[in-house]
Amino acid sequence: MAAATPPPTAHRAVLPVVMLSLATVVSAVVSLNVAIPSIARDTRASQTELSWIIDAYALVFAALLLLGGAIGDRYGRRRALLGGLAVFGAASAAAMAATDPAWLIAIRGVLGAGAALVMPATLSTITSTFPPERRARAVGAWAGVAGASAILGLLVSGSLLEAWSWRSVFVLNIALALVAMAATAAVVPESADPAAPRLDLTGALFTVAGLGTGVYSIIEAPAAGWASARTLGGLALALAILAGFVRWELSRPNPLIDPRLFRVRAFSAGALSVTVQFFAFFGFVFLILQYLQLVRGDRPIVAAVSLLPMAAAMMPAARGLAPRLVARAGQRPVNVAGLVLVAAGLLVLSRLDAGSGYWLLLGGLLPLGAGMGLAMTPATTAITDALPAAKQGVGSAVNDLARELGGALGIAVLGSVLQSSYRSAFEPRGLPAPVAAQAESSVAVASRLGPQIAGQAHEAFASGLQTALLIAAAAVAVTAVAVAALLHRAGEPAAEPAPVGAGR
Repeated sequence: MAAATPPPTAHRAVLPVVMLSLATVVSAVVSLNVAIPSIARDTRASQTELSWIIDAYALVFAALLLLGGAIGDRYGRRRALLGGLAVFGAASAAAMAATDPAWLIAIRGVLGAGAALVMPATLSTITSTFPPERRARAVGAWAGVAGASAILGLLVSGSLLEAWSWRSVFVLNIALALVAMAATAAVVPESADPAAPRLDLTGALFTVAGLGTGVYSIIEAPAAGWASARTLGGLALALAILAGFVRWELSRPNPLIDPRLFRVRAFSAGALSVTVQFFAFFGFVFLILQYLQLVRGDRPIVAAVSLLPMAAAMMPAARGLAPRLVARAGQRPVNVAGLVLVAAGLLVLSRLDAGSGYWLLLGGLLPLGAGMGLAMTPATTAITDALPAAKQGVGSAVNDLARELGGALGIAVLGSVLQSSYRSAFEPRGLPAPVAAQAESSVAVASRLGPQIAGQAHEAFASGLQTALLIAAAAVAVTAVAVAALLHRAGEPAAEPAPVGAGR
């Protein structure tokens, strides 16, 4: 079924519905972060288990996105939206009964599988049904919602936690999924690739195995040791599996994702920019909410409200400012300027310590949000413009894969850096060995062991936060240089045709 083109009045209905579906799955990446202290107390989860509870969703989300985009292209993007939202809502209902970390980790993985169907279908619905003259602003709105909904989700979750337990966050997921399903069924037109090939299930297995092995090795590195055989062997195995994925995809006439697409410099620049932006963004949110609640002692709603300036800067930059600047100056300067602002914001935030006031946090949040708003729109457009209309599910899935892969790696890498730094800086003395081990594995535990131990733990946590954010700032700064070089050689994305044979 080819893409249906709704009349102009219908666009006003389609856009908010796909935005709601997008916000439903994106907010779930970080909405549970505000509940980390409550989860740690109720389930006795260690810092590593908390990383898994958050990252299981992002990891499965990222690993299945290419398959999710392909399913939407083949069987219909509206069907993918409805099916993914149903899985998402059902898994959220099951999560409400979780009583231990392992169960919660598993359910979060199922939630990620549902989200992998939803997210690529939102962007491909826009790019395949909106006419070119309306598409840029719609993509800008998509990019703004994709970033800001995470922060708005934190605000709603923080409000719920003021009155109820962390399980109320999953009630929010269920309500959003039901409303989005009803609205999708009512107004979203069906669209699909009329020549969709068979699904590449082997390629999907490669991505799940490769990404899963890599992220597992990173999250477990603080306990196993970064230079241990288990960590280095796991990372080497992950790279070998992903190399096998590339070889497999190159051998297929209709791959899940054609690696030759990355020969298009603008496409590669867009994917790199999105990946590193969300590496920094989701990693930062994961760490800063623990800092605000466990170190500063803020209540969940206060912690969530504290991050709102980032969303306030991101939304107008993505939807209004970025498209106008791109129209005047081109994608390269806007993308690079946005990345430089993100790096600057992270550099400011890396100065936070256990006694910092809110003004320092605000001074970092504003450039971080504005920079992401500026960089997201040209980066997303570069990816989608590289593919024809019939393959927009692939372009959408690559963009979403870059976001969620970046997010999963950001939570894993920055979380592990913080945990390693915390373990090395915090040496509780005078405690029984089992209690000391628990305090070393979780700042939430250490915070309840008296003022002296808590103070040491907070200083150690803040030191780890500084190190992690410096690493994030450096990664974004290097990416800005790489994107500038790629786009300088490539010109605007439309100047280079997509490779022959690009597709699933």
